[in-house]
Amino acid sequence: MKKLFSLALSIVMGLSLVACGGSGGSSGNNADNNAASSTKLIKIGVFEPASGDSASGGRKEALGMQFANAETPTVEIGGETYNVQLVRADNGSDTDKALSAAADLVAQDVAIVLGSYGSSVSIAASDTFKDAGIAALGVTCTNPAVTAGNDHYFRICFLDDFQAQVLANFAMDKFNAKTAYCLGESGNAYDEGLIAFFKEIFEANGGEVITNVFPSDTSDFSSYLNKAKSEGADVIFTPVSIAYATQIIAQAQELGITAPFLGSDTLDDNMVLDATLNAGIQLYVSTYYQEGGDPAFDDGIKNYVNSNNIARDDNGGDDTISAVSAMGYDAYYVALEAIMAAGSADPADIQAALSGVTYTGVSGDIAFDGNGDAIRDTAYIKHSTNTGAWELEAIQQAN
Repeated sequence: MKKLFSLALSIVMGLSLVACGGSGGSSGNNADNNAASSTKLIKIGVFEPASGDSASGGRKEALGMQFANAETPTVEIGGETYNVQLVRADNGSDTDKALSAAADLVAQDVAIVLGSYGSSVSIAASDTFKDAGIAALGVTCTNPAVTAGNDHYFRICFLDDFQAQVLANFAMDKFNAKTAYCLGESGNAYDEGLIAFFKEIFEANGGEVITNVFPSDTSDFSSYLNKAKSEGADVIFTPVSIAYATQIIAQAQELGITAPFLGSDTLDDNMVLDATLNAGIQLYVSTYYQEGGDPAFDDGIKNYVNSNNIARDDNGGDDTISAVSAMGYDAYYVALEAIMAAGSADPADIQAALSGVTYTGVSGDIAFDGNGDAIRDTAYIKHSTNTGAWELEAIQQAN
């Protein structure tokens, strides 16, 4: 199904996205193609943050979906060709706003939902999709609670318990770490869940873990970082939002922190890279994809970003490929596979078909277990070169 399209086509399709690429509004007015004029139309909801603390990641995740939609804007259903329209709703990186965004997608008659970047908003909106009988396909929402007890929520990413094990093992193997300092946002399901898993695994392997949480909207992290320093932490684990991560890294540099930082998939972002530029900070993150893993995809999305100013802005102002963009790209194609397998545009049929979908994407092989979780056993560990680039450190599996 996939095919790499030319730079000229990238420009044409990119221009069709001008109405939607920036703010990521919440109605059909910002559909990601011109499919609305077709009588054969199927809508895919894009439930992603375009504002708030997770906006950078949400826009990059949606960017992968937009690129895939530009590349493959139709799907065959029962022998007929349907145009695929992406309908975006901004969940604002906020659990309250997530409810209205989810309701908006339901009102737009989407057949399946993709997203979200962020576990908390995914959990908050889950029942809205469930009550409407619409399947949701999580892209990088890693908290186990997203799919727990649900038959309508699926995801293509690894889970936090796996990610925490990979990072804890890496800290001990790479740095011979004995003491870890963990810092997250209070009340954030993603942060607190990952820290809990990391603590359990690190301590089970004989290490000591010191944990702290900070209140929302914190901007001064000096007391927390000084504590990590005074406690002699060998590593600092901060599975926080991009907005917080950039502040923490900048302040750690000012305080002369030498302990390496470990970050989860959220820190795989070029805004975080910018924060490490020319700094002495060591930063290692776990993620789903490393640039170079699929050269055809890399070339295609770079052409797409560089030929579309709105897409480039959504990508943080350059053409660095984020793993969440690769995951958004794969999620779009998994959704198409489910639609084709269902042979129907009916959301109930698509939901029933989704559990049996298998797909080989740019991020690897994708299939679902009985909980709707992706069967994945590999994570990429990469580090910042402090020159504006990521470098692959290791491809790691949990023990």
